[in-house]
Amino acid sequence: MIPTEDASARKREIEEKLKQEQETLSFIRENLEKSDQLTKGMVSILSSFESRLMQLENSIIPVHKQTENLQRLQENVDKTLSCMDHVISYYHVAKDTDRIIREGPTGRLDEYLACIAKIQKAVEYFQDNNPDSPELNTVKARFEKGKELLEAEFRSLLTRYSKPVPPILILDAISVDEELEVQEDIVLEHLPEAVLQDIICIAGWLVEYGRNQDFMNVYFQIRSNQLDRSIKGLKDHFRKNSASSGILYSPAVQTKRKDTPTKKAPKRPGTIRKAQNLLKQYSQHGLDGKKGGSNLTPLEGYDHDLRVKHHSDALTEKHGAAAGKDDVLDIEIDSYIHCISAFVKLAQSEYALLTEIIPEHHQKKTFDSLIQEALDNLMLEGDNIVSAARRAIMRHDYSAVLTIFPILRHLKMNKSEFDTTLQGTAASTKNKLPTLITSMETIGAKALEEFADSIKNDPDKEYNMPKDGTVHELTSNAILFLQQLLDFHETAGAMLASQGRDTPTRLGTSSSASSYTSEFNKRLLSTYICKVLGNLQLNLLSKSKVYEDSALSSIFLHNNYNYILKSLEKSELIQLVTVTQKKAESSYRELIEQQIYMYKSSWHKVTEHLTDRNMPVFQPGTKLKDKERQVIKDKFKGFNDGLEELCKIQKGWAIPDKEQRDSIRQSQKKVVSDAYRSFLQRCANISFTKNPEKYHKYRPEEVEEMIERLFDTSA
Repeated sequence: MIPTEDASARKREIEEKLKQEQETLSFIRENLEKSDQLTKGMVSILSSFESRLMQLENSIIPVHKQTENLQRLQENVDKTLSCMDHVISYYHVAKDTDRIIREGPTGRLDEYLACIAKIQKAVEYFQDNNPDSPELNTVKARFEKGKELLEAEFRSLLTRYSKPVPPILILDAISVDEELEVQEDIVLEHLPEAVLQDIICIAGWLVEYGRNQDFMNVYFQIRSNQLDRSIKGLKDHFRKNSASSGILYSPAVQTKRKDTPTKKAPKRPGTIRKAQNLLKQYSQHGLDGKKGGSNLTPLEGYDHDLRVKHHSDALTEKHGAAAGKDDVLDIEIDSYIHCISAFVKLAQSEYALLTEIIPEHHQKKTFDSLIQEALDNLMLEGDNIVSAARRAIMRHDYSAVLTIFPILRHLKMNKSEFDTTLQGTAASTKNKLPTLITSMETIGAKALEEFADSIKNDPDKEYNMPKDGTVHELTSNAILFLQQLLDFHETAGAMLASQGRDTPTRLGTSSSASSYTSEFNKRLLSTYICKVLGNLQLNLLSKSKVYEDSALSSIFLHNNYNYILKSLEKSELIQLVTVTQKKAESSYRELIEQQIYMYKSSWHKVTEHLTDRNMPVFQPGTKLKDKERQVIKDKFKGFNDGLEELCKIQKGWAIPDKEQRDSIRQSQKKVVSDAYRSFLQRCANISFTKNPEKYHKYRPEEVEEMIERLFDTSA
């Protein structure tokens, strides 16, 4: 049972909570009433707003539609006015552009092209909207006039600013400095940059809007002329200056490269001029048989005076004249070689310029036309060289092939670059250089073969033989000719191979094919040189029989064989000879020794008087019989007369090689001197005459002095 106090407290607590809940309920009811009132007020306001909004909409929409229509009408009016202004402007284009078109585009190309664009739009408008209007004819005529003036400006700019490239710049561009690892590429600027941009702009407009390709013909004609003039200018530069200063190289590169050594000149056939002079003398004086003599190049160990004395004054004068002509020929060769290189460099430069101006699909054709005149002139000059060589060979002037060698080598060295430059041109253009190379190889091979035959068939003419037995001009000319083949051994070998049927075909790789071909050509050239030397040896042997004195014949053969051997060794021809003849050097030495031995035999008729043959046998103190005394007298007389005769004759003979001359003198001096001393010793105590000084004319020392003066033409 709950206590009374707790129940009372619990009751009061419940009553308080109930009272609070009632108060809360009353508060909620009051708020609900207020909310209902507010809701009713809001609904009333919204209903009023909706009504007013409907009234406003009914009033505004008609006004908006009317305003929109007015705006559209305004826009249409504006557009109509604008179109009218635009159309009216077409009718004023001819008048507005008249002054600018008449004055031309010079100096204001952009403004001029803008005027042309206006005229072009007017033409298009009248063609589309009013093709029968007189205004169309007016703007068409104005457009054609503007196009003509643009074409004229294109021609004028090209003509005015296209100048031949100065020879100095061309030489800089084509020269090679061997000491520079990376070559400086010299750019040839044909047109000022501003002018070039104007020309490019005009060309672009003519292609796109002018529908005109005539400017391409104008372009190649003007540039072709400048290309040809540039090459001719280089040629004139050589003619004016090369004679006095040798090969010309521009100082410009040296100026720019102050830290580099002086530029080296490319290797040139330095002895070609000399060889041509001598070979021409040979063909004129040897084959024709008008004059004899020996024409030797300076060779170590050979006395100059022994060679020079054989030239007559008339021959010297002709030699000088020939040298003058060959100086000119050398210049022409150098000029032509440089012009070939210049053509390649200039053509490449022209193509680079052309690609900026001419449309791509017309570039190759235009370039082909552009280079034709210069290329044809070069090929014509090459053909003239071939024709001149052919005529010279018909006259037995084989020096002409020496002109072909440097040119042909240069053409073949530059053929790949030449072909690359002409890539894309017509087949007839590409074939011009190969055709010229083939012609040169053919005429060169013909000259080589005919020269070998001429060596073999040179006649044995007595008045053409050197009186002193020195080296024959046939020998010196043949050696000089062969020496040129060293500098051009690849070219000469290819010449010979080009005419043969056994030329090697392609191998597996280009490098092996090239190596095999080079070796093949080298063997061909070696065979050819051996053939010439063999023909020369046979001819010399035949010529030696012209001499009545066999000793002089031996001296003659000795001199020639010795000269051949020394020349082969000095010029390194011997290495080329030994490719096919391993024992060539020893063979010549044997021939030389054989001729020395045969020469010494000529002294047997002198020394035989000093032998014991027929010498009387006597006892000391025994008086000789008259017959025995006469034998001794005859021996002295025979020796004295023979010695005097041989010394007199052989003093006028020549052995140009000082080493050989001294060796033969010493050897002969010892043989004769020893025999003479022995003979004098045997006769020392014999009384065979009352006048011993009559027979004993020379002391041994005097005999040695006499022999020492052999082969001394100055004595």
